[in-house]
Amino acid sequence: MGHHHHGHHGHSHHHGATGKILIASLAVTLLFVATEAVAGWWAGSLALLSDAGHNFTDAFGLLLAATAYSFESRPGDAVKTFGYQRTGVLAAFVNALMLVVISVFLIWESVQRLRAPEPVNSQVMLIVAAIGLVVNLGIAWGVGGHGKDLNLRAAYLHQIGDAASCVGIIVGALVIRSTGWLAVDPILSIVMSVFIIWTAWDIFKDSLNILLEGLPKGLNLAEVMSEIRGVSRVVDVHDLHIWSLGSEASALSCHVVIEDMPTSESELILADVNRVLVERFHIHHATIQFEHTRCAAADVCVGAGMVRDVH
Repeated sequence: MGHHHHGHHGHSHHHGATGKILIASLAVTLLFVATEAVAGWWAGSLALLSDAGHNFTDAFGLLLAATAYSFESRPGDAVKTFGYQRTGVLAAFVNALMLVVISVFLIWESVQRLRAPEPVNSQVMLIVAAIGLVVNLGIAWGVGGHGKDLNLRAAYLHQIGDAASCVGIIVGALVIRSTGWLAVDPILSIVMSVFIIWTAWDIFKDSLNILLEGLPKGLNLAEVMSEIRGVSRVVDVHDLHIWSLGSEASALSCHVVIEDMPTSESELILADVNRVLVERFHIHHATIQFEHTRCAAADVCVGAGMVRDVH
């Protein structure tokens, strides 16, 4: 018992460390976003402003990762898991929407700039982008190496993407310093904004699909039906619904028609259907109701309604 407890304690300690890294990264990122926004406005650099917008959404991503982490480390119950997972999805949706608005504004500004170039303080651009590079690589190093967690992987990739845009700004600042070609700044801003809209669009689509109870990404309804029908002694399937609980988990409910048989035998069919769902489609939350063939004829269902949630 003591040994088991010790193992669990080690696990929560690891959780705590990752949570602390995420929260520290969040604080540093927000501080840097504020610095970058002020510096961009002061230096007249749209590239810095776009990067501040980009970094701001990263802060958002880190916040989501930290929240998901703290929820995961709590003992969850059936009611809350639904709510918490959806909260993250809703937040991602709002974030993506906001990003697109910021980016469209920046592109519009950049086009105006290309028509009438304005002076840019390349010195400030250079210094701030260099700080950004260090910040992003530092966070990537801190968050990286946690493998499986989707939120953390997204946070890691974001930081790498940001480091790349900082390198772009550094190169741009050097070009402006040596050639005085001011168009570099709005051009960088447009490229970055287009990239942001492109990434935001995916998040937007995926999160909207989950919020509208759409079919989870990568699943085909007909395929799921035929696999369930393929289970031995299943006569038919109808009223099949599949929806997303959150970004990871999917749920399914359906009516399965089987031959008339004792409940104890139908248990085996239930186990087979659930195994297919878990192994083939990674659906762990299934509510399956059995109907016997005779009830199709009588139009009245006396079938054993067997509801269960498999974890």
